[in-house]
Amino acid sequence: MPLYYPFLFFIGAYLLTFFTIPKIIGLVEYKNLMDNPNSRSSHIKKTPTLGGVAFFYTLIFALFFLRTWCDFDEAIYLIPGLTILFIIGLKDDLVVLSPYTKLIAQFIAIIFVLSNESFMIHSLNGFLGINEIPLYIYYAIGGFIMLTIINAYNLIDGIDGLAAIVGIVILIIYATIFYMTKEYFFLLISLTLNGCLIAFLKYNLSTTSEKIFMGDTGSLIVGFIISLLTLKFLALSPEKYDSLPFLIENIPLIAISILIVPLFDTARVFTIRLANKKSPFSADRNHTHHILIDYFKMSHRKASLVIGGFNLVFVYLFIILGSASYNFWLATVLVVTVIILGYLFYRFDYSFANVRRKIRFKRKVDNAKEKGKNIIRKNKG
Repeated sequence: MPLYYPFLFFIGAYLLTFFTIPKIIGLVEYKNLMDNPNSRSSHIKKTPTLGGVAFFYTLIFALFFLRTWCDFDEAIYLIPGLTILFIIGLKDDLVVLSPYTKLIAQFIAIIFVLSNESFMIHSLNGFLGINEIPLYIYYAIGGFIMLTIINAYNLIDGIDGLAAIVGIVILIIYATIFYMTKEYFFLLISLTLNGCLIAFLKYNLSTTSEKIFMGDTGSLIVGFIISLLTLKFLALSPEKYDSLPFLIENIPLIAISILIVPLFDTARVFTIRLANKKSPFSADRNHTHHILIDYFKMSHRKASLVIGGFNLVFVYLFIILGSASYNFWLATVLVVTVIILGYLFYRFDYSFANVRRKIRFKRKVDNAKEKGKNIIRKNKG
């Protein structure tokens, strides 16, 4: 592959997204299709959404040129899934759909990917002693992986910059992996979407009128692409893995480490909701990013950078460990890390209601102290 190809796809996607998002903002404002803040929102004024529209047509445009790079016509199989999720995401941004309607749409979109031979997982390569797996197990595992990743990514899109920054980190890692394994179709898809996210980030973090959210339109599309990249990573042949700097049996754990932020946050939030006898899809402010904002008083930008930085450092650590440690020890590190993080968030009980109570209590204490000081001053006077 010519070296300028990755550059062309990345820059092309960046420019196309960068110059068309202002047009989307203008249309959304003209038609008054903006996102209204509510009790869960991290923004306080109406903000344009539908930033994901730019992701959709940029990816479709890129797939037209990428179709000749496919070994199994992957581009043709991706277009129906992208279109289904684009329509569902667009409708959800405009009128709000039930979580179960979105799940059905995701399942239909996933079927197109699972039916393509390029994504079929034939072996776990010795992970937990498992090698060859039957076809029906592949469909179950593949469907579960994609559904989990799509919804996990959708759920972290709660503050400015977070979904984009985490997506950029994940796509950089996958772009590197597919470059090393010479899977150029998936390398170029990773770079195309990364160009979209970097261009979008400028507007998402803007403090001016040129601000926009990606909405479900964007998060479902990005989650879909990340999920199929993960599936392809797990489906690579043993010969391809030889060029990667970690043991082949550690591949599933490396994949989990790449997606640690959305997976941990989703597992934690779902556990809290079920423990409180609520639907796992019910809305609240128990997400990790809400905790950093509500309790630690971080700005959206700082919280997003902290979480994205953690994701990058965690993956780097696991790649180092995965190059020498067998999956038992790597799995132990992963489980211990998740338990420690889970305990810390549970120990401090960061529900939104508790945060508000703590804030009110702190204000009362501060007021009482101030009144006490005033009384002392008067008595001394």
